[in-house]
Order: sequence, then C-alpha cells, then structure tokens
Amino acid sequence: MASAGVVIGGSPIDRFHQLSLLALMAAGYLAVAATGYLDTPTVVLTGAAIGARLLITAGMLRLEIPGRLLTALTVAYAGFYPLDYLFISREFLPATVHLIFFLAIAKLLSARVVRDYFYIKIIAFLELLAAAALSTGPSFFVFLALFLVAAVATLASGEIRRSAGNQRVVRSGMRAFPKRLTLLVVFTSTGILALTLVMFFVLPRTARAAIRQFGTAAYHVPGFSNEVRLGETGEFEQRSTAVMHIRINGGASGDGLKWRGGALSEFDGRRWYNSGRPSEAIRVEHKFQLLAGPERPWRNGKRIRYEVELHSLGADALFFTGVPESIQIDSPILWKTANGGYRLGTGPLEGVRYTAGSLLDDAGAVGGPPWLAAGERKLYLQLPAIDARIPALARQWTASAASDRERAEAIERRLRSGYVYRMVLLNHEVRDPLAYFLFERREGYCEYFASAMAVMLRTVGVPSRVATGFQSGVYNSISGWQLIRASDAHSWVEAFLPGEGWVSFDPTPPDPSAGSVSLWTKLTLYADAAQTFWEEWVVNYDFDHQMSLAMRMEQSGRTLRLSWLDRAEGRAGRLAAGGLEFLKHWGVTISLGVMLSLCAVAFAAAGVRLTRSRKRIERLRRGDAGAADATVLYRKTLELLRRRGFEKPPWLTPVEFAQVLPATAMGHTVRELTDAYNGLRFGYRAEAAPRMLALLERLERDDPQRNGSF
Repeated sequence: MASAGVVIGGSPIDRFHQLSLLALMAAGYLAVAATGYLDTPTVVLTGAAIGARLLITAGMLRLEIPGRLLTALTVAYAGFYPLDYLFISREFLPATVHLIFFLAIAKLLSARVVRDYFYIKIIAFLELLAAAALSTGPSFFVFLALFLVAAVATLASGEIRRSAGNQRVVRSGMRAFPKRLTLLVVFTSTGILALTLVMFFVLPRTARAAIRQFGTAAYHVPGFSNEVRLGETGEFEQRSTAVMHIRINGGASGDGLKWRGGALSEFDGRRWYNSGRPSEAIRVEHKFQLLAGPERPWRNGKRIRYEVELHSLGADALFFTGVPESIQIDSPILWKTANGGYRLGTGPLEGVRYTAGSLLDDAGAVGGPPWLAAGERKLYLQLPAIDARIPALARQWTASAASDRERAEAIERRLRSGYVYRMVLLNHEVRDPLAYFLFERREGYCEYFASAMAVMLRTVGVPSRVATGFQSGVYNSISGWQLIRASDAHSWVEAFLPGEGWVSFDPTPPDPSAGSVSLWTKLTLYADAAQTFWEEWVVNYDFDHQMSLAMRMEQSGRTLRLSWLDRAEGRAGRLAAGGLEFLKHWGVTISLGVMLSLCAVAFAAAGVRLTRSRKRIERLRRGDAGAADATVLYRKTLELLRRRGFEKPPWLTPVEFAQVLPATAMGHTVRELTDAYNGLRFGYRAEAAPRMLALLERLERDDPQRNGSF
C-alpha cells in the first residue's frame, strides 16, 4: 500500500477506487439531503464539491488547494463551531452535521494521498449515521443500499491496490478489471442486502424509540395551539408535507369527512384564541377509554372506526371526525379541553397512533350538552369593537330566518355563494381584516370565511366558535390510507343550537383551482404508499407485526397447497394426454430446431473467439499491450512446446526453461521469445509486444502439428 504522502496514480485500479470512494461520499450526502434537514447553502456547496471532485478524477479539472490555506480554514471553522452551536443552529446535532460537511468539502477538494482517502471514508460513514438519526423514510433504505455497494467497491479496490503496491505482479489482465470488479460488487452487495432483509423480518425490534431519540422533525405545522391569526392558515396551506394518515375500518374512503383538532372561542378582531380555561383529565384504563359522556346519550346512527397516525405536528392535539365516542391509545391520561378537543399534554406529537370510534351525525353535531349554561353562552357571544357594517349585514342576511339553525344556514349559504376562496397572501396590512374581507376584497382563505360567519352569528345572538383541523385529504387506494397533508388544514364554524348542541357549518366555498388528478399526484400517492409501508413494516416493526406477517404467509401457503391439491389430480390426466398428442405432431420439428440452435450457438461462439483473436493480434502489432498480454502469449508458447514434447516444469522460471531446451532453431526462438516476454511482463516495455508476436508466429509456422492461428 502506498504510504501517506504518495500521490495516487492513474491506473485502472486507482481510478476505480477513486470513483467508488466518491460514490461512497455521494451516497452519504444524498441520504442526509433527502431528509430535508440540511440548509440550502450546505446542500449546494457539498453538491458542488462532489461534482468538482468527479471532474478532477476524470481529468477534466485541475485544482490544487495550498496546504496552509486548508489548515487556516480548518482552524477558523474550529472557532466557528461553538458559535454555530450557541447562536446559529442552537442545537448539537445540526451544528455537528455542519462540521461534518465542512470536513467533507475540504477533503473532497484536497484529497491526494492515501491518508486523505481514509478520512473521506470516515466522513462518509458519519454522514450515513447522521441520516440514520434524521430519517425514518424509505429513501434512507435506497441510499443505504447505494452506500453499501460503494463501500464494497471501495474496500475491494483498496485491497487490490495495496496488493499491487506490495508486489508488482499481475495475475490477469487489467483492462477488464473494472467490469469484473463491478459485477463482484453488485453480487456481493445484493447478497448482503437479501440476507439483511430476511434477518430483519425474522428478528423483530422496536427502532422508533431509538430513532426518535436523536432525530427531530424537519418542520412543524402550526395552527393547533391556543391561537390562530387571520391569514396564518394560508401560509401553510401551500405545503404538501404529510401530517396525518387515517385508515377507516373496512377500507372505506374518508372523502367528505373533517378531522377536528380543537376549537377557539375568543376573538379580538385579528386572532382567535383560548384564554387558558382548565382542561379535564381523563384516565385511560387498559389503553381504552369511552369518550361519550352522560351529556350525550346513546343515539342511533352511522358509526365508523378508524386508525390515525400523526406526523410532524407542532401541537399535541388528537383528531376525530363526527362525535368521538371511544379511543384506544397507549397513553395513561388524556386531557379534554373546554371546547371539546382532546390532547395528550406531552408536547408536539410525532408518530403517535390511536384507534377511535365516532358517530357520524347527519345534522353535523360534534358533541356537547344540548343546553348551554349562562356563563358559557356569554363567552361564545363576546365580541370586540367591530365595523358597524358587519352586524347590519348579518341582520340583512338572516331577516327571514325563524330559528338559530336557519340563521346559521342563511349566513353559510351567502358566504359560499357570494365570495371566492383564494390562497393569495395580502401584500399589505389592513386595519380591520374582517371588514376588508367582507366589503372590499370578497375573497380569502378558510379562516376568513369561518371568522366572518362566527362573528356574524354572534351579532344575531347565536353562540359560535371557530373549529380547526383538516379536510378529508386524498384516499390512497394503493395503501388503503387517507393521506392528510399540511395543505388540507382547514377552519370552519361550530354553532350552538338549542336541543342539538354544537353543530358544524362550513361557509368556505370550494377551491376553484382544484382540478383533476394529475400524473404527478398519482406518483406522489405511490411515494406515500412506500412511506406508509416503511412506517408500518420497518420503523414500527415489532413482535406483533412479525406474528401478523407469519400468519399471512401461513394462510397464503395453506391456500396455495389446497388449491394445488384440488386441481392437481384432474390436471395430471389432461396434461399427460395433451403432452403425448403434442409430441406426436411436433416432436420431430422441435428436435431439429434444438439441433440447429445448438449448431448456431457453437458457430457463433467460434466466430466470437476468432474475432477476439484477430483484434488481439492487431492490437499487439500496434504495440498496444500490457502485462496480461505477455502472459497470454507465453501460455501459447508453452502450448506449442508441449505439442513437440517439451513441457515446462513448475519449478523452473521461463529463463531457466529456455536454457534447458536443445540448441536448435526452435530453442533459439524460444530464448528470444522469453527475453521479449520478460521485457513486456516485468519491464512494461510495450515495444516488446510486436517482437514477441512475430517470434510466436515463427514458432507456430515450424510446428508439425499446426492447426491454425491462436
């Protein structure tokens, strides 16, 4: 192995080693970049460094960084690292990731000796470790497979380089080395991955806790705290990150359902909020709890059960549809808020799963008592100082209504028909956002519509509040889960109707820009199905999943065996009779076809050998030869001598063998040929190749058993 400080050469082994090492670094880099955790400068600079190194390896770019400059930059970053940790990243993990990628860039642009390449291997491995701590998605498995292939290629080529450096002996041709080593790497890596996959599903484990211990979410979706400002939902309705997956029992679609996370009761003209009213603690016994209290007696109606998995939410709210009646969750306690929401009280949720049951009331009821206490009624009728035109407009729209339900339906109908839903942010601040929406702009996001309806209901004496949550999302028929994205965040209105309780109304009109399902949407559903499979069978894989998988395999095997036994007896007779009839008509034709095919293959193989032999001779005549060609030509020499009765003993060197041959023209030719062989084989003198070829042809012309060219 070349010592540290010796520049790596440009032989096929060296180039293969450098390219595999670059692939190793690129796999680690892409694994971290795919998590979305890296900032844009780090992604761009590291990608540019990898591209520059590729050009350097290909000989298309010359770049030399002075050692003093590199040392100065490293010392400067050592002083910058504490500042990054304390003031910029403010976390240990991101600051350390930045340090790793700085070292990666420095080594990629300056690596020239063996020691530098060793450092690159360490940095690439640290990148993969960082990706493992930051990612739980299926993309990590893809990059892990690429990393493994590159690692096998790097280690194998490195060992071959070291052996070639220790003893300058080549056992076989080097021109086909990259191809042969690539095939070896692919087969080795595939075998390792296959064995790993089998062991993974045989040995269950719980990886989520370990992964969550070090990883943090790429970003959080706001809006489910105790405050929502007008226009805030529009800021993240344009994000497409998955925040929740829901699977309804029976595989039904959840289209048309709303998933409520909470409600806000107080309004100051610009924001809805809750002023810290106490929550009720609910003890969960044996991971199951009924949620329907005595204030909501049992009623007939459509009920559904569904499983919810939460992702990347910046709050601890649990989401339900309709009237929640039960929940199955691995938590000792739940907190029921004053507005009928449920929380875990453990901070932002990530990866929480629970199963719930709900009543889907045709009237849109969301729970709560049928009558409202005086204090509660006063709270849900409170209003700040608002534009006088708003209550006047509310009275105008509800003039013909005879009940609270009719008033709510009238306001809902007028907002849905007379205003436009648009996700365009205001480019300037207005004094009264609600009045500006109702009387000037007449378009906005869902919270503008919900706020307008809630305020107008309060002006006509109907208690109301703004509910927050998500719309139905998209049903993924591939995975069977309902996909809820950040862009599905939604606000609507809950009005209190005497005798009915809290009832939902949605004054937001449909989005006019919503079109048909595009090819991109279908591709995202496939990606989401892969992500769901990864979460279900990789991140959450445990003993229960192992038993489920084993039962499915057993059932499939039993079904296959029974089906085969049922059909085997009847098919055996038919196959035998059909086979005899087929052979009677086509047996001779098939035999002739097989014989002709074998002859064609034999002639083709002979033609390929002849073509390769002619190309080799032409190349040798031009002096384009290497050590491997010397070995091939010398083996041909030994074959010709063996025909004449002279066989080289293994303990004799080529020179010693030539000296013991008779002092004839043949012996003189063999001695000259041996001298040319040593010059090409060990002296790397390419001009010896044509001379060796000419001598071998002379020796073959004098062969009494000559049967053609080599």
